[in-house]
Amino acid sequence: MESRKRGLVWQHKISVFSISCVTVLLAVILSAGSISLQKKNRAYKAKEAVLKAQLKEEASRADEIDALEEYVGTDKYVEDVAKGRLGLVKPNEILFKAEP
Repeated sequence: MESRKRGLVWQHKISVFSISCVTVLLAVILSAGSISLQKKNRAYKAKEAVLKAQLKEEASRADEIDALEEYVGTDKYVEDVAKGRLGLVKPNEILFKAEP
């Protein structure tokens, strides 16, 4: 009976040790996974910041394009193109050009 109790106690200690080892192993695996996820999270946040900056730049560029589109539809644009590219002037204007 005494040897059977010792065997059960020994078997209980082995079971507790085995469960403890498995628990520690799971904790190590979860910690490693957590560290990996945190690293990915930092990389994604950095990428998000870059993309937000690009989004702001593109929004400002879109505003500039909208303003240019409005300007192109005006008479002032037509006059500027006629003067600059074609060298045309209004009947009551005199065009002075610098000599090279």
